[in-house]
Amino acid sequence: MPWKVSDEVNERMHFVSRLEDGERMTDLCMEFGISRKTGYKIWNRFRLLGPRALYDQSRRPAMSPRTTSKEIQKLIVEFRKKHPTWGARKLKVELERRHPALTFPAQSTVYEILKRSDLVVPRPKCRKRGATPSGHLADSHAPNEIWCVDFKGDFLLGNRHRCYPLTLSDHYSRFLLGCEALENTKSPGAQTVFEATFRKYGMPYIIRTDNGAPFASTGLMGLSKLSVWWMRLGIIVERIAPGHPEQNGRHERMHRTLKLETCRPPAGNTLQQQERFDGFQYEYNHERPHESLDMKRPADVYTPSPKRFPEHIEQLQYPLHDETLRVSGNGHLYFNFGKCRQVYLGIALAGQHVGLREVDEHRWLVSFLDKNLGYIDKRIGRLVTE
Repeated sequence: MPWKVSDEVNERMHFVSRLEDGERMTDLCMEFGISRKTGYKIWNRFRLLGPRALYDQSRRPAMSPRTTSKEIQKLIVEFRKKHPTWGARKLKVELERRHPALTFPAQSTVYEILKRSDLVVPRPKCRKRGATPSGHLADSHAPNEIWCVDFKGDFLLGNRHRCYPLTLSDHYSRFLLGCEALENTKSPGAQTVFEATFRKYGMPYIIRTDNGAPFASTGLMGLSKLSVWWMRLGIIVERIAPGHPEQNGRHERMHRTLKLETCRPPAGNTLQQQERFDGFQYEYNHERPHESLDMKRPADVYTPSPKRFPEHIEQLQYPLHDETLRVSGNGHLYFNFGKCRQVYLGIALAGQHVGLREVDEHRWLVSFLDKNLGYIDKRIGRLVTE
C-alpha cells in the first residue's frame, strides 16, 4: 500500500524513529497505511545502510549481460558515418549481412547508439496532406512494367557550369537504371541516354513522367519528340497530374537521397560529378537495403526486360483509314482538300506518318498510332479536337 503523504522520505524517517523508540511494528504499519512486509523492508534497509536507505533506490541492475559491447557500438557508428543517409534498420540489416558471426542489438538500440553519438538529425514535423487521387496511374507487379524517369533539379558545379541529372528507376524493384549528368534537358541528349539504357536492360511497358520538357510539351496532346519516340517503340507514356510529384513518390524519394549523397557539395566538373553518380548508383542497387523490399537490395529483385530494343522501327500503316500521310519536318501536314491545304500538328510529330479517315463531308479524322489527334475541318482549315 502507498504512503499517505507525498513526502515519503520524511514519513519513512518518522516511521523509523518511532520504531527505534520501541513502538510496535504492527501498530505503526496500520497507522501509516502500509503492509508489514513494506515496514520490515524499510526497517531492515535502515539498519543496514543508515539514512540513505530511506531514499528511493535505483532499479537499474548493477550488471547487464545484454549491454552492447563497445566494439559493436564502434562498428555501428563507423558504418553510419560511411552511410550517413541510412537509418537504424538499414544499418542493422546490412551489418548482419556483412558480419554474420556477430550479434547486433535491436533496431531501437541501434537508433539510441546513433543518437548518443549525435548522428541522428530529427526531422521536422510536416503537416499531413490528403492523398491525391491517381486512379489513372497503373501499378507494377513485376520488374520493367513501369519505369519512372525525371530530371532532378539542376545545380551549379564547381566550374560554374550547370548539371541536369537525368534519372531512370524501375517502379517495382526500385532499381536505379541510370543517373546521367547532362548539360541541358533537350531531347537529343536524353534520347541518347534512353537508347543506351534500353540496349542494356531492355524496354519497359510503361514510362511514367511529369509534364515538363523533354517528356511532354504544351502542344497537341502534350506530345514531345521524346514521348513520340517512346510510343513508336511500343511503350505506353503515362504522366502524373500537374503539381502532384507525390504520384511519382518512389522516384522522388530516391532523388532526396541522391541529392544528399552526391550534390552537397557538388563536384568540380561534369566528369567528377558523373563519377559520384556512378558510385551512388552501384551502392543504391547492390548495397543499400530497401524497407519496401523486406530489406532486400534492388539488385536482388530486378531482372532485365525481355522486351528488347529494336534495331529498326517499321513505318506506320493505317489499313482502316483512307489516307496515310507523312508530317513534314516543320510539323505541318500537307494535303488537297479543296481550299484547305495544310494543318499544323506540331514539331513533335515531324517525320511521322498519320492516318486520315473521312467521317463526313467536311471532316477528316487524324490518328497517330491508336490515338485520335482530332479532326481536320475543311470549312475552317484547321485541326479541331472536338
